[in-house]
Amino acid sequence: MTDQPNSESPREVDLLVTGIGELATPEGEQPLSGSGMGRLSVQRGVAVACDAGRFVAIGPEAELIEGFRGRDTLDAGGGLAIPGLVDSHTHPVFLGTREGEFEQRVAGRSYVEIAAAGGGIRSSLEGVRASTELLLLEVLLPRLDRFLQLGTTTIEAKTGYGLTVADELKGLDVIAAANRSHAVELIPTCLGGHDVPPEFKGRPEAWIDVVCAELWPAAASKAAFADVFTESHVFGLEASRRLMESAREQGLGLRMHVDQLTSLGGAELAAELGAASADHLEHVSEHGIAALAERGVQPVLCPLVPLYLGEAQEAPARRMIEAGCAPALSTDFNPGSCYCMSLFEVMSWAALRYGMSAAEALTGTTLNAACSLGLGHELGSVEVGKRADLVLTDLPNHTHLTYELGRNPVRRVIKGGAAVH
Repeated sequence: MTDQPNSESPREVDLLVTGIGELATPEGEQPLSGSGMGRLSVQRGVAVACDAGRFVAIGPEAELIEGFRGRDTLDAGGGLAIPGLVDSHTHPVFLGTREGEFEQRVAGRSYVEIAAAGGGIRSSLEGVRASTELLLLEVLLPRLDRFLQLGTTTIEAKTGYGLTVADELKGLDVIAAANRSHAVELIPTCLGGHDVPPEFKGRPEAWIDVVCAELWPAAASKAAFADVFTESHVFGLEASRRLMESAREQGLGLRMHVDQLTSLGGAELAAELGAASADHLEHVSEHGIAALAERGVQPVLCPLVPLYLGEAQEAPARRMIEAGCAPALSTDFNPGSCYCMSLFEVMSWAALRYGMSAAEALTGTTLNAACSLGLGHELGSVEVGKRADLVLTDLPNHTHLTYELGRNPVRRVIKGGAAVH
């Protein structure tokens, strides 16, 4: 894994990281499934050299200290080093929180009941619609600070709380502005199929017409993906198919919220369409799992969401892994169903609720997550040639990733070869 210089004099690099107690990382550019999901490269006594934004050498510390001189150096303090975490499902562009709905759920009301009474997704529309791009950026940037503090260096960032053409495009512009000014890398997704706007109540086909004819074409130059919430109370199978096929015609990649609340067959539709990801999947059928595995559609699982919503049904993560799927793990950070930005919490709950090992959970929040975004060749592992995104923690080894709950173990965060936190 080393790329040593040929000359006797040390090669100067931007950053040299020493004092790593353990380096744990998945390897490769493709998503990992089956037993491969739990196989990590675990090395002790190594150092890491970064230059021009990429890893250029990983090897025994004594060799790298002799062969490289860092313009900047970091001492990891004997802790665990892991790849920069990748959150492949978030909704960070919103104004205002919904703790009142949380109280209602604690008191026994369901997500669908709250949405039917005017809460849920629609309750976040007013804040986005009434806000300027500058205001939305001002509230987004501190959230990105928090992601970074928690070791997350890349997030998939969805719109979906505007639900007019202008406000969805405004959300994408906010994401672009944040990308220009913040160390966290945002992969933009236009969630025009999040809900039927109140102006189109009882006329969902009319909103679908607008999305297909106006929103997707305008979003194609601003977003990497399009997304839809496939549930009978929002967009059913045929409506979702129409939305996704139209988005694909505009060159957008496809991500889909499916089988979260009911077993509607969304996973089968995601497989049929060849989506990049099928997200949530708490109620996925066995046939749906098989279809995802056959077509190579990655599940993106959100273990904190059923907990947050008070739902008993869990995504069958173990069955997916055994079937050949390569799941990613995410926070689903949003104001309604998971107000949490910590992938460390996600890893612990993936162990507790899915039965994932620490190695599987790390793969799910790094390489598999990056692959679901089409970035497995660039991100998700600590390997020579990949972008130098690295998290230094105070944990003694990678099994503590799932063992220790409720504390942020991050010491330093490196993004693109530079210390950013």
